[in-house]
Amino acid sequence: MTITYKVKNGLYVNMTNRCSCSCTFCLRNNAPGVFGSDSLWLEREPTIDEIKESFGKWNLDEFKEVVFCGYGEPTMRLEELIETARYIKSIKPTMPIRLNTNGLCDLVWKKPVAPLLKGLVDVVSISLNTPDPEEYLRICRPMFGISSWQAMLDFASSCRACVPDVVLTIVGEPVTSPENQARCREIAERLGVRLRVRRYETRGDSDHE
Repeated sequence: MTITYKVKNGLYVNMTNRCSCSCTFCLRNNAPGVFGSDSLWLEREPTIDEIKESFGKWNLDEFKEVVFCGYGEPTMRLEELIETARYIKSIKPTMPIRLNTNGLCDLVWKKPVAPLLKGLVDVVSISLNTPDPEEYLRICRPMFGISSWQAMLDFASSCRACVPDVVLTIVGEPVTSPENQARCREIAERLGVRLRVRRYETRGDSDHE
């Protein structure tokens, strides 16, 4: 199984294939692997020991960050994510850790998740993708329905007090129009966080970040 893999200057952690969304544009619908990995589809979810062992295959000094991101939503395995982040900080305290998430973890776990990230996660990148709940429901297809969009924004707001850098991301054209991108930028500015426009990806070798 591909548990950890390299993307540019980052070491990525693939912990699960489960996700609370089923986005129409998701990379895993278009590519079996990314950046030379054989496949990010897991035979089963790796144990904590297997995840730690996977880190032993790499020289962390060669990377600028560790990123929780793979073919699934990392916060579906919240306890393991937190334990792995603690492990990374224990072996290399200065290593920045980024979490790529759909931001629905408070709904999944029925509790505020942002405080659990404090001191462990340095950047949270949250998939916004649409400027309104109706469009979000149509293209992201969240398991929690129409309330998911606002829950995602609430999570982004709560992360501001717990994580040094919070980023909202959207996928560019053809997924989002220039008009909707402008509306998303206004949302990010209102929340006081950054916005990043990602390239629409179909092959897994250019903008997996």
